Amino acid sequence: MAKHRMLVEFGIGTSLRRQDYTEAACRAVRDALWRNSINVAELFGFPKEAMILDVVIGVAEPDAVDAAAVAALFPYGQPSVSVARGGLDVPRADGGKPTVIANAAVTVSFDMEAVA
Repeated sequence: MAKHRMLVEFGIGTSLRRQDYTEAACRAVRDALWRNSINVAELFGFPKEAMILDVVIGVAEPDAVDAAAVAALFPYGQPSVSVARGGLDVPRADGGKPTVIANAAVTVSFDMEAVA
């Protein structure tokens, strides 16, 4: 068996005033997931639990993201969350905490044999 990537979804999330990197990351994942209704597991006759979900979050402060909280968003599948430097912190004109922008890439794969 071999891991085969089926699709990648992208999302963006923000924390406007609280500088909450985890919440921005969660919103980015929700944006990626809730914008579509692709039932790729059913197309191949797999249970939803067989989905291998590789999640990459990009934020300006990667250590500030609770990866377990992001993984808990997935109701099924096998999520693996990594956080990298990316996204954007936008300074506020009033000098308050910056607006945090997070990006998410969710890759859905399955462990399956190659078709010859």
